[in-house]
Amino acid sequence: MTKTAERLPAAAAPLAPSPAPAGGGRGRRALADQVRAYGFLLGGLICFALFSWYPAIRAVVIAFQRYTPGSTPEWVGTANFRRVLHDPEFGAAWRNTLTFTVLALLLGFAVPFVLALVLNELRHAKAFFRVVVYLPVMIPPVVSALLWKWFYDPGAGLANDTLRALHLPTSNWSNGTDTALVSLVIVATWANLGGTVLIYLAALQSIPGELYEAAELDGANLLQRIRHVTVPQTRFVMLMLMLLQIIATMQVFTEPFVITGGGPESATVTVLYLIYKYAFLYNDFGGACALSVMLLVLLGAFSALYLRLTRSEGDA
Repeated sequence: MTKTAERLPAAAAPLAPSPAPAGGGRGRRALADQVRAYGFLLGGLICFALFSWYPAIRAVVIAFQRYTPGSTPEWVGTANFRRVLHDPEFGAAWRNTLTFTVLALLLGFAVPFVLALVLNELRHAKAFFRVVVYLPVMIPPVVSALLWKWFYDPGAGLANDTLRALHLPTSNWSNGTDTALVSLVIVATWANLGGTVLIYLAALQSIPGELYEAAELDGANLLQRIRHVTVPQTRFVMLMLMLLQIIATMQVFTEPFVITGGGPESATVTVLYLIYKYAFLYNDFGGACALSVMLLVLLGAFSALYLRLTRSEGDA
């Protein structure tokens, strides 16, 4: 009885209060982490604003001004756009750009896919051939263009020397009005081949092998497997690369600038090269910015389509 009574006070003793959660401390730490994160982002945002947003906004403003360095800008409304539209090279530049884009899609869309299929089927020296295919991407664009300029030289160029050795007719290549643009398309396709091939190769390797096994059991040959398995499984990647290639090829500049200088007879003048001529040869920054705004609107439409498709795929 006594032992029970002695235990009662201990059993009935209230529990010690637990320490209060340090909610304020956690909140302050979270706030400090956010401040540090935005602090790290601030430098990048400032650089992006100074070197991307500000030039774009400034170009739109100058497109409606008569502006030359050292003079006071004068608002002229849409006069720059009207003057550019009446330029004889305007139509040629857009025609060459669109032709270049179509030809680059025909070559640059099919060739990388075929090479990716071949590399995916290799059993030996895969790494070596991937490096060989990607090697042109690692060459600076100007160096690559200078190499091709020598290659296309009608007199001592390697292309015509090879044709002469094979007793085949030679070509003017980049010096001919009918062959210059195609020659530049070949250069651009070769220079950008590696990255596209590796993206296609990654897409091909993500296809489940069971699909090919099922197709083989059904008696499908190689072409049928590519048509009914490979293409449907990689169609989204193909569409994305096609849109990106359109955006990139419509901004072609290095190849015409280095190899042909826009010639012969304006056969390789592109929109971006014409913008360069307005700004740095004609000293007409208003006309250059007017052309830039036109190109910006067109590329913005393709970019919006690209973002819409990628968002739809992500939601799916």
